[in-house]
Amino acid sequence: MNSEKLLDITLDAISDRHGEATEAYDMRGVSILADFYVATSASSNRQLHALVNSILDKVRENDYHDYRVEGTRDSNWLLVDLGDVVVNIFTEDARDFYGLETLWSAGKKLDLPEE
Repeated sequence: MNSEKLLDITLDAISDRHGEATEAYDMRGVSILADFYVATSASSNRQLHALVNSILDKVRENDYHDYRVEGTRDSNWLLVDLGDVVVNIFTEDARDFYGLETLWSAGKKLDLPEE
């Protein structure tokens, strides 16, 4: 599966579970680790896990099984590594604290439709 298709599936899954302030960055030609980085916020720890489950369900439905999830049940930040797409899901406070988007400023911020 190409990285653009994987990104679209991921963004649909985030939208389905109402991820907030979602941002995506095209890092092709900038990062050797992934083509796209995504960040989204969850209003609660429960929603954080629902977002991860939604992403995993959608990628599995599309016959994609090469992923890894980092974080624990009590984490305020979970990372879903889909290879060419890396998704960071934060509680609002954790996202403000870590400010990861500044690391991706060399990439192109994608225009995403507003929910």
